[in-house]
Amino acid sequence: MVPRYSRPEMVAIWSPETKFRIWFEIEAHATDKLAELGVVPLAAAKTIWEKGGKATFNVERIDEIEREVKHDVIAFLTHLSEIVGPEARFLHQGMTSSDVLDTTFNIQLMRASDLLLADMDALLAAIKRRAFEHKMTPTIGRSHGIHAEPVTFGLKLAQAYAEFVRNRERLVAARKEIATCAISGAVGTFANIDPAVEAYVAEKLGLEIEPVSTQVIPRDRHAMYFSVLGVIASSIERLAVEVRHLQRTEVLEAEEFFSEGQKGSSAMPHKRNPVLTENLTGLARMVRSYALPAMENVALWHERDISHSSVERMIGPDATITLDFALARLTGVIDKLLIYPERMQKNLDALGGLVHSQRVLLALTQKGAAREEAYSLVQRNAMPVWRGEGDFLTLLKADAEVRIYMSEAELEEKFDLGYHFKQVDVIFDRVFG
Repeated sequence: MVPRYSRPEMVAIWSPETKFRIWFEIEAHATDKLAELGVVPLAAAKTIWEKGGKATFNVERIDEIEREVKHDVIAFLTHLSEIVGPEARFLHQGMTSSDVLDTTFNIQLMRASDLLLADMDALLAAIKRRAFEHKMTPTIGRSHGIHAEPVTFGLKLAQAYAEFVRNRERLVAARKEIATCAISGAVGTFANIDPAVEAYVAEKLGLEIEPVSTQVIPRDRHAMYFSVLGVIASSIERLAVEVRHLQRTEVLEAEEFFSEGQKGSSAMPHKRNPVLTENLTGLARMVRSYALPAMENVALWHERDISHSSVERMIGPDATITLDFALARLTGVIDKLLIYPERMQKNLDALGGLVHSQRVLLALTQKGAAREEAYSLVQRNAMPVWRGEGDFLTLLKADAEVRIYMSEAELEEKFDLGYHFKQVDVIFDRVFG
């Protein structure tokens, strides 16, 4: 976790204080149910809540104990016993460390998901607002980076909106899949703890029970979760790369907001660089990189090992904190994006009408020309324009073979820019409902 790319609310989810508080709640809820079942005294369960519930756990003390015992859960339970007193002997009855660790990890991922979903809602709102603002703003669509046919800038943003709606649905599903609880004891057999305890803890913490936990919650759930985060990051990069290309000097159809007093280069005072979206490209690479170790964690030895533990201590905080920051940054970029319709129109006109070539091609075939002949007629008039040697409509009007099929008025009609946008309302209805 790098402070530069972190926001406090997400960081707090992964703090030691938060972790130890969740550990306590799992242990205390389990003891409550054990007391109800007659396994431990009711008075002990009550004391655990009274003393532990209002306690502030001393992280330094827990770390000190762990340096001696070399076990994090034992260190916590030892510290908790210092707070609770003799009744602490009834904690952790029939449980194993993974019951606490895995359930806590899933709770942290759930909470992180809730923040990420709120981030995505803010991003979707920003994209939607700008999409409707530029719903009919003409710009050039590009394939292979080359001018293709006209689109609108609103359609570019509508595509991004639809993609992030899908990502939101994926994250909702991933959150549901990760929201499981395991309180099943050593190797997951419930030999020393009643399955009712697991059900009780799950209910109290807003989780589902893990059907078969072996001793750890199966890591296919986590592999899917971090893969979804990677897909979301890829969508962030896709939109960021679009902004970066549009900000290129020779394009300059849109650019990141440049605040008063901001400086773009230590050497060249004129520079206005797409630093935020370049940063997002880098952050997306990092979030994607966490998906692979999550998938490698699936294949643990037998009922459990801890080869996944060190991995998750890093990728859990880093992936969610980084993605949280990236989503917020992208929202700011889109919200304040500077958009230049005049430059879009200038670029749209730069190829002398070649963007209408398909319409002419189709019209020639509808007028009786074979497709290969029509393609040849259009292409031979397009290539001089590509070289800067004329205007496409003028050359078509002057081509006797083209005029066999189409009059000047019919050709002119095919250069109507608005024709390309006649289905924009249909697309917007599909995307925004």
